Amino acid sequence: MPCPACDSVAYKVIGSRNRKGRTEDGGVRVYSIRRLRCQKCELIHHELPDCLVPYKRYQADVIETAIDDPGGPSDLPADDSTLLRWRDWFYTLAEHWLSFLISLIRQQKWELPVNGLSDRSLSVRQRIGQMVGGECGWLSRIVQPLANHHYWIHTRSACLSGNG
Repeated sequence: MPCPACDSVAYKVIGSRNRKGRTEDGGVRVYSIRRLRCQKCELIHHELPDCLVPYKRYQADVIETAIDDPGGPSDLPADDSTLLRWRDWFYTLAEHWLSFLISLIRQQKWELPVNGLSDRSLSVRQRIGQMVGGECGWLSRIVQPLANHHYWIHTRSACLSGNG
């Protein structure tokens, strides 16, 4: 993938770091994430696998299950408030993601349908399903192009000390 800041494709691996992802059974998998530095603009990027969502502690399939089953499956390894936050997070950003996906499809001339995606009689989840497929893995298919093209909005906040 080209660098989202400068479109260069020249990267240098500068190390790696561990990233944890919680699974559906409550276990934790540890992934080694490569750190890449763009040779042109010198920005650092992290290479996430498809099963992880940026800034989320659970794997994409767990979050996907919570979003797809609003009744809240009792066998997910997260508490009710976490499940509610995931659903709120998804429905708050889904229209934004859909707009960026449509834009990317048109810019990159990908062979994906964009007609009918603004049909308000369908839920945003159904419209995203029309675009990337509704079967298992749909969240990963949204995350990858948005993150790779630097359109992923994070909700992480930074704490700054007064010592500056």
